[in-house]
Amino acid sequence: MPTTDSDGSKQLHVVMFPWLAFGHIIPFLELSKSIAQKGHKVSFLSTTRNIQRIPNLPSHLSPLINLVPLTLPRLHQLPQDAEATMDVRTEDIQYLKKAFDGLQLEVTRFLESESPDWIIYDFAPYWLPKIAAGLGISRAFFSIFKAWFIAFLAESPEDMINGSDDRTSVEDFLVPAKWLPFPSKICYRRHEANWMVGGCSPNASGVSDAYRSGMILKGSNCLFIRHSYEFEPQWMTVVQELHHLPVVPVGLMPPATAVEVENGKDDTWLTIKNWLDGQQKGHVVYVALGSEVMLSKTDVSELALGLELSGLPFFWAFRKPAGSTESDSVELPDGFLERIWNRGIVWTSWVPQLQILSHDSVGGFLTHCGWGSIVEGLMFGHPLIMLPFLVDQGLNARALVDKNVGIEVPRNEEDGSFTKNSVADSLSLVVVEDEGKVYKENAVALSRIFGDMKLQQKYTDDFVEYLEKHRYNP
Repeated sequence: MPTTDSDGSKQLHVVMFPWLAFGHIIPFLELSKSIAQKGHKVSFLSTTRNIQRIPNLPSHLSPLINLVPLTLPRLHQLPQDAEATMDVRTEDIQYLKKAFDGLQLEVTRFLESESPDWIIYDFAPYWLPKIAAGLGISRAFFSIFKAWFIAFLAESPEDMINGSDDRTSVEDFLVPAKWLPFPSKICYRRHEANWMVGGCSPNASGVSDAYRSGMILKGSNCLFIRHSYEFEPQWMTVVQELHHLPVVPVGLMPPATAVEVENGKDDTWLTIKNWLDGQQKGHVVYVALGSEVMLSKTDVSELALGLELSGLPFFWAFRKPAGSTESDSVELPDGFLERIWNRGIVWTSWVPQLQILSHDSVGGFLTHCGWGSIVEGLMFGHPLIMLPFLVDQGLNARALVDKNVGIEVPRNEEDGSFTKNSVADSLSLVVVEDEGKVYKENAVALSRIFGDMKLQQKYTDDFVEYLEKHRYNP
């Protein structure tokens, strides 16, 4: 049972242990900063190369956040120096999970020597709750995934652990979860559902993703989640009832916009800004599909030709995933760059996404529906053109379509393919046609929630207060 500290000034020691993906590492790091901001000590555990790739910490917080490098076991199935999902192909992530499980002894020794008050972990270290409980450490699962994703996964942790979920075929995942107490349209498309079926079976790591998540949920004292009471709160109630866990929202976690890129010091932003300044207000389509989506040659071609066919100005952040090799190299269609030179930019290195989205020339965001990107798009009130690919992205897209802030690009249900016409028509509908004005209006309305930094600060304060006031016995 939780106990309350009589001395509220006691400095906590909180250990953070994210999964090896930067879409997880960065939210864990932001949460770490929130904890340190209140004067508490944080030990942030990840592998050596990932620690080296973490952005510099604010100078006033760095004394309180200890970045702890762990040595990832080497597997011959993984490329040399591959320590994050962005370094490997999608089909090889199972080997990264196997290597990750090899961190168990080093993490255990760290916890034994440090005796922290809390450990906050991700979905992957299924072995960790039992170890932490044995050491008397309070345990929390921080989910970067939305509550609707957790609610869809299974009716109970036991079903995930024992493989007793009666959904075993692709068809079973094409309808909303039957245990929901309210109507819902959130479910997978056929081309996405294979991932769910596969996630219920053991992979090269020896266990299934469902087993990992079930053991984490069953062994935790509480669940911290990137969610808010102002946006679809009913899903948190469902998760709390399904898993018999206190669910504590940490807010939507919009990035701080106060840190501006200074024009004189950043040639990249200066170049991009000059181009954006020359475009018609509210007409540019910003295109970014994340760092881990490996597009096929056909996907790249149809997307490029669709952008061209739309007639709209566009800025495409087109980075080759770090895990790809020369043989994976995907080329743009012949003559494409020459034909669009006067109204489109294809940028193949890092871009300041937040600054681009904040520019008033942007009128729509073509996104893969990773939650971090969705938050950044909606905090600036941009309607979404959605093209989901991995894990929770399809469910995120269904939820946002339901909120009428954008549309999904129509695709083949069987294989997920799309055409240049479906891309062009979707862009035109959302950005310029009268019928699409409702998406912009609804996105602007949601920006008042997604971009509310005072509201986020309240969630941050409440989260840290929860850590301060609650302790759990093993």
